[in-house]
Amino acid sequence: MVPREHGGEESIVAAGSGKEEEVGVMGVSGAGDGDEEQHGGGGKFSVASFLWHGGSVWDAWFSCASNQVAQVLLTLPYSFSQLGMVSGIILQIFYGFLGSWTAYLISVLYVEYRSRKEKEGVSFKNHVIQWFEVLDGLLGPYWKAAGLAFNCTFLLFGTVIQLIACASNIYYINDRLDKRTWTYIFGACCATTVFIPSFHNYRIWSFLGLGMTTYTAWYLTIAALVNGQVQGVEHTGPKKLVLYFTGATNILYTFGGHAVTVEIMHAMWKPAKFKYIYLLATLYVFTLTLPSASAMYWAYGDQLLTHANAFALLPKTAWRDAAVILMLIHQFITFGFACTPLYFVWEKVIGMHDAKSICLRALCRLPIVIPIWFLAIIFPFFGPINSAVGALLVSFTVYIIPSLAHMLTYRTASARANAAEKPPFFLPSWTGMFVLNAFIVVWVLVVGFGLGGWASMVNFIRQIDTFGLFAKCYQCPKPPVIAAAPSASLHH
Repeated sequence: MVPREHGGEESIVAAGSGKEEEVGVMGVSGAGDGDEEQHGGGGKFSVASFLWHGGSVWDAWFSCASNQVAQVLLTLPYSFSQLGMVSGIILQIFYGFLGSWTAYLISVLYVEYRSRKEKEGVSFKNHVIQWFEVLDGLLGPYWKAAGLAFNCTFLLFGTVIQLIACASNIYYINDRLDKRTWTYIFGACCATTVFIPSFHNYRIWSFLGLGMTTYTAWYLTIAALVNGQVQGVEHTGPKKLVLYFTGATNILYTFGGHAVTVEIMHAMWKPAKFKYIYLLATLYVFTLTLPSASAMYWAYGDQLLTHANAFALLPKTAWRDAAVILMLIHQFITFGFACTPLYFVWEKVIGMHDAKSICLRALCRLPIVIPIWFLAIIFPFFGPINSAVGALLVSFTVYIIPSLAHMLTYRTASARANAAEKPPFFLPSWTGMFVLNAFIVVWVLVVGFGLGGWASMVNFIRQIDTFGLFAKCYQCPKPPVIAAAPSASLHH
């Protein structure tokens, strides 16, 4: 897809003179020196611009870190109960670095695609580049179709998971309504994300979202340690292959927030600076996920096997209610993160990506929210759905396709010689990169998609058999059984 004069707003920044100028992939503009300070508003401080219009390296870091640890923070203790403590820690670190590497590959391919197009004189002034367009430009229409199918399906179910998580969390504050009813309510609330134009406009939300997740992670850690181990706690995991690979696939999903990487890069003033941002975000995420999951598993052990949401086991306190509310807000933000690329694709399909009116674009985006809402009501399986999505979609979108695409893009000597980005300093050999990429493809195909897909689908089908589709209140406590009144005949 060669961009035309779309009106997407997304790569436009305001220069000091008030006119709009395009910034290239390296951050060099056509009219100035391309300094980041220039893009914030030309030297004039504006509160609206400060809160709303983000494109710096820090904005990208907050976006990546915030997008990585939403509701999955609450399911990692559940995964530890399936995997055991040692495997849980090792697999988090393993998939964290694997995910950081494939995010690096995606950033390299984006820079390669955009630099080639800019040399051809193609303008991205009013066009949001997306991952399927990168694949199309570098490898052709079949890769575009594969990228579009996997990415959009992953994002669709990613937003479904956020809705399920919202209903699951609020239930622990107010159980007067069942989880399905809460899903209806939060579906309507999350539909308001149609008014957020692009990833430029997530600056304050990304910052707040990461703060909220940080609070929740350390609340889980401290609450588990303070409350101590429950009486008779057992740590038998891993004990079943199905549970083991289900938990492993949930961790694969945890570090697979790459479906929005290209859009986050495109929102940057200097996209070429993105290279190591995802790795730095992952290192911070480790400080949240490892302590919280380990502490919760230590305290509650096998009880987590039947409580996919960590909030379910913690006593009701003001601290817990605060964590629930903050996670709800963050899940709203993450819903917008996952849905925004879908909005862009839909706008391009119906020819509305060039609309100037935010309200008109918002109206056109609404049909995207309806199937998400419906799917969240059909499959309300908090926890198991993460693993299924991880095995069947994330394995390809995040790990296999980027690795294969990088190998094929640079398969010829001329492509390597003219590469916009050379191999990184820590792996300066093209051969080394090919070997690592091949290992990722084989590992994820066999362990993630193969074994993980088998285990996740077995577990998912069990949830359907146990709770049924359209479950009204998944994993809710059963109401107490009221003893029957004694028969009058016993009181002679």
